[in-house]
Amino acid sequence: MELFRNANIDWLGKKWYFLGFSLIFSVAGIFSMLFWHGIPRGVDFKGGTQITVQFNSKPNEDHIRAALDAAHVRDYKLQSVSDVGGGGSGTKEIITLPQTTAQDSAHDQGRSQVESALAANYHDSGFTIQQIDIVGPTAGAQLTHQAFLATLYSLIGMLIYLWFRFELIYGVAAVVAVFHDTLITIGFFSLTNQEITLTVIAAILTLVGYSMNDTIVVFDRIRENLALNRREKLADVVNRSINQTLSRTVIASGLTFLTVLCLFVFGGEVLHGFSFALVVGILIGTYSSIAVAAPMLVAYQDWRAKKAPAGKKVTLPAARGARR
Repeated sequence: MELFRNANIDWLGKKWYFLGFSLIFSVAGIFSMLFWHGIPRGVDFKGGTQITVQFNSKPNEDHIRAALDAAHVRDYKLQSVSDVGGGGSGTKEIITLPQTTAQDSAHDQGRSQVESALAANYHDSGFTIQQIDIVGPTAGAQLTHQAFLATLYSLIGMLIYLWFRFELIYGVAAVVAVFHDTLITIGFFSLTNQEITLTVIAAILTLVGYSMNDTIVVFDRIRENLALNRREKLADVVNRSINQTLSRTVIASGLTFLTVLCLFVFGGEVLHGFSFALVVGILIGTYSSIAVAAPMLVAYQDWRAKKAPAGKKVTLPAARGARR
């Protein structure tokens, strides 16, 4: 199926618009992470106690806050989670206590404070503490370190693969594009002040592979077109290659986007962070394959041409496995 038959869009002619778009969102995210909201880490990374409470009837969150304040529970976070699948008419509330009340010796005290506050105010309507998750400061630091290493190793592995399969500049361009996607996605979490949990890290790693796959499709078509006509300007080859893969890109990314959008809208609070990362990441990842990775090849060739001796023609290195 072809949505764009004989497309002839000058993508590289719009590179400055693309650069401006990327700079706006990248800088906004960096400023938010540095000066505004920071990187909002969930209990998985910063440590703490997370108590899931099931009420028999929908509670008033203002009343819950008043009860917790009266019981001297401090610095807590209250989050409503609606039931999914018809498992009851009640509503779950997640009460997150900070790391200071999540030490091993203070865990029972934090739980008893919450239980006492709820029992004093909801003994008639009824409630049940369904689950308690505890992450200490050491475990939180280890999870943060491991999440960073997982992302870093995935980028290094993909760089090595593309270096071997294509050429180093292809790998560098693809990794820069994926880093761009990751930065903007995390920036959106910071701008909207949504917590980053282990499920969000899983979504980001998924996006790394998804964006890289989309970029490889474009690069492979560039490689094939370069092998057919080495005398053609690289900018023209890149434009034609993007246009030739445009239908595939839109169909694949569009269907995936619709799926994760449904998860975001109907998946409930539990899947909210995961699906939000996928919604933002798929849009940015598809965009970066066209607007970031491919133009870098042309920028690299232009840079080499400026450094080359006068009269010497500079072309992009032939990718390994290209047809001659």
